[in-house]
Amino acid sequence: MVRAGLCAIVGSQPDFEVVGEAGDGAAGVDLAAALTPDVVLMDVRMPGVDGITATARLTAGPQPPRVLVLTTFHQDAYVFQALRAGASGFLLKDAEPAELVAAIRTVASGEAMLSPAVTRRLIDAFAAGAIAEAAAPDPRLDALTPREKDVLVTIAQGRSNAEIAEQLGIGTGTVKTHVNALLSKLGVRDRVQATIVAYDLGLVRPR
Repeated sequence: MVRAGLCAIVGSQPDFEVVGEAGDGAAGVDLAAALTPDVVLMDVRMPGVDGITATARLTAGPQPPRVLVLTTFHQDAYVFQALRAGASGFLLKDAEPAELVAAIRTVASGEAMLSPAVTRRLIDAFAAGAIAEAAAPDPRLDALTPREKDVLVTIAQGRSNAEIAEQLGIGTGTVKTHVNALLSKLGVRDRVQATIVAYDLGLVRPR
């Protein structure tokens, strides 16, 4: 029933097309490999392979889809695990249809579906127990310029481009250039994944 409802909502949009649906994680991964969708709506709890594991498998491929995780469980732990697995967004199943559609558009455009406030709360709550300090110098840090490191730290603090520009005294266009460069150098697709890397590398500490 839930899948049927989601299909109806998504299919009602003129620029969306539902290309497939699956009842468990393993089938979802296989189907996505065959159909190469742009966005996958992923449940957290499913029989067999769960949504977190399925997300990790999907995002490990050469041209991974954007994964928007849907769940009834409003718990930070699930959010963190989903983002760690490579998800681009997280939405509760009781969200309004318009919210779902907006979330799909957001992740399809290459952005992460998490507000700065959610990012701050998520990272602060779980970084201490889930992320260890880097034990040795990481080559990813060497690839970043000093300014790119500054921008990465502010991203991890949940700042918007406008806030980063104001804090660092540079233009928003320059911020966008730095953001695109550091995402490429770190091998991540969005700001949320960059935030996790920043904590992994020890650039930011949980408050």
